Amino acid sequence: MTFEGAMTALVTPLRNGAVDKPALAALVEEQIAAGIDGLVAVGTTGESATLPPPEHIAVVEHVVQVANKRVPVIGGAGANSTAEAIELSRACRDAGADGLLHVTPYYNRPTQDGMFRHFEAATKAGGLPVILYNVPGRTACDLLPATVERLCAVDDIVAIKEATGNTVRASEIIERCGDRITVMSGDDFTTFPLYAVGSRGVISVVSNVAPKWMADMWDAVAAGDWTRARELHYKILPLTRLLFAEPNPIPVKAALAIMGRIGTEIRPPMYECSPELRARLEEQLRTEGLV
Repeated sequence: MTFEGAMTALVTPLRNGAVDKPALAALVEEQIAAGIDGLVAVGTTGESATLPPPEHIAVVEHVVQVANKRVPVIGGAGANSTAEAIELSRACRDAGADGLLHVTPYYNRPTQDGMFRHFEAATKAGGLPVILYNVPGRTACDLLPATVERLCAVDDIVAIKEATGNTVRASEIIERCGDRITVMSGDDFTTFPLYAVGSRGVISVVSNVAPKWMADMWDAVAAGDWTRARELHYKILPLTRLLFAEPNPIPVKAALAIMGRIGTEIRPPMYECSPELRARLEEQLRTEGLV
């Protein structure tokens, strides 16, 4: 299986300290109706760092059940412990996920060879197509293009969520790997620029709030309508700035709460966004007709 197109890194709605499953189901339905090509359950945006494994897997299972094979569901299975990444991979597989998202091992900062071995072991144990995830700004380690090229030898590694925000980096991966690995933007600011150098999708935070815009941008690129895609890039940009004005997923959960989709709850050490940002978000959402 290959993955491409506009995918959403879903938030995890919370209420009274627990996952709000009705709100999560409604989000999944809205995303699919808007034309999103896939869903990522319990990635960074889904608060993977603060959902213990039973809760984590329950969210993946719920998204799988609601999506009901209408779009692929990618289970967040990343960890900085290879043993934990293997365990999460198998659990996401058993929950019915169509693929896995594996982030670089944060904090302990392995070598490039260490990252290769980590991803190889987790991928082989999971038995599902894997999207690598490189986001050095949050993990303090960087999966280099030469290592991505080396990982092409692992059959089930099919894509990389490239979140350095660097078009040169994406170009080098594509230059080295060709069509063997699909490059997907993991940084909403550079989605359109990465399309221009050959990426084939995005795993988006913004599409939680504006799924049709992100889906339409990809559809325009796929149809060769670069003028329309560029227009959508600039249309989305003001909202993107606000959704990353504080650490993700604080602003996106605030925006969805303003829209009446979820409650305001977020799990510590994250806390609700500042009143100033909330006011700016509400103004922008009203300007865009999203609320």
